[in-house]
Amino acid sequence: MADEKEKKVETKKTTTKAAAAKKTTTKKVEENKTTNKENKTSTEKTTTKAPAKKTEPKKTAANKNDIEEVKATATVKYARISSRKVKIVADLIRGKNVDEALAILQFTQKAGSEVLVKLLNSAIANAENNNQMTHSKLYVAEIYSNQGPTLKRIRPAAKGSAVRIRKRTSHTTIVLKERD
Repeated sequence: MADEKEKKVETKKTTTKAAAAKKTTTKKVEENKTTNKENKTSTEKTTTKAPAKKTEPKKTAANKNDIEEVKATATVKYARISSRKVKIVADLIRGKNVDEALAILQFTQKAGSEVLVKLLNSAIANAENNNQMTHSKLYVAEIYSNQGPTLKRIRPAAKGSAVRIRKRTSHTTIVLKERD
């Protein structure tokens, strides 16, 4: 019995010593990382003391600009027009400059052009006021129209039957970006 108690005490002491050693090595690793951010040799020092965790490479300012490109969006939801009709006009202005897109929409005789003119003007206003983007560099990077909920109505038909009328809605989004 006494031998078992002594073994338990010894194992507790060794585990606490190991935990304390682990804490000190992690503190040293953290100190090395903070003091040697500019030097890339800090990774060699940390690997000799304790196995370092794999971390992702830090992103520089140039990489952040590539990843976080500034864009302005505008969305209209529950527009009372079929998304098929909007997609026809949306394909005409995808990738165009905003001034050219507005001109195309102005002279397109389709039902979807009226909705897209308002939406494009809203996206331009968002870009200029919220994101400080210049009007002359803006272009339509993305434009898509998805189906919204359908309003179902009934129309009387011959012999006392009824015909379902589907009044379709759409959700349309425009994303504007600046050209370099």
